[in-house]
Amino acid sequence: MKRIIGIDPGSRQTGYGIIDSDGVNSHHVASGCVYVKGDSLPERLGNIFFRVNEIIEEWQPVEMAIEQVFVDKNVDSALKLGQARGAAICAGVQAGLAVSEYTPKAVKSAVVGTGNASKDQVQHMMAMILKLDNDLQADQADALGIALCHAHNRKLAGKIALPSRRRSKGRWL
Repeated sequence: MKRIIGIDPGSRQTGYGIIDSDGVNSHHVASGCVYVKGDSLPERLGNIFFRVNEIIEEWQPVEMAIEQVFVDKNVDSALKLGQARGAAICAGVQAGLAVSEYTPKAVKSAVVGTGNASKDQVQHMMAMILKLDNDLQADQADALGIALCHAHNRKLAGKIALPSRRRSKGRWL
């Protein structure tokens, strides 16, 4: 079993989820939200870095998975989200963790079965898969989903042989 921390970054609220998984069986260890303090963005980024460091020290994960940034309509929000991701990634790298990134669609597909799943569906499936009784906050459920997506993907890495693409006599094989 490997201990994995999943991070759903945000400049005001960052979700985290920690699971133990062998790639097939996964168990909830801890999860929650970091409510980011500070009036300025630099203060909030420092708070994310500090709090993620504390969580890593407390729970001792060996790998980190984090959601990639996507740009919807508000570029300013995407930039702040990217900076929050950077603060969390730096905490993981400082702790010596391997860091993997996943798109929101990949996480939803791994957890719910469709990349267009709603937040409610992710919350419901994470509670069912990890056998949790309590209501999960959206960021907390997303972070657990990111960790679970990583657990499944790391198990498959190197196991599926992709067809080679080589050229022979002017055609791709």
